[in-house]
Amino acid sequence: MRVLTWSALVLALTAGSAMTSPAHAQAYDPRYPVCMKVYEGGRFGGGEWIDCSYTSLPQCRATASGRSATCDLNPFYAPPSPPPRRVRRHHH
Repeated sequence: MRVLTWSALVLALTAGSAMTSPAHAQAYDPRYPVCMKVYEGGRFGGGEWIDCSYTSLPQCRATASGRSATCDLNPFYAPPSPPPRRVRRHHH
C-alpha cells in the first residue's frame, strides 16, 4: 500500500509540474536552411536561443564569429516546392 501511495504522489507531482511549465514554441524556422545556436550567460544563468535566419553556413559562421555560438543545418528546413512541370502536347 505504501508503494501505491508513493507512486500516486510522484505521479501527481510530475503531472502538476508539467502543467505549470511554459510550452516552448518551435525554435526552428522551416523557411531557412541554417540555424545558429547562441549560448549566453555564465555559471549562474544566462540562456541559449536558436536563430534560424541564415541561408548558408558561411553566412551563419560569419555572424557567429567571436561569439559563443554554433551553426548547423536546420533539421526542420522545408525547401520550397519546385514549380509544376508544364506538359507539352505534340500536335500531329
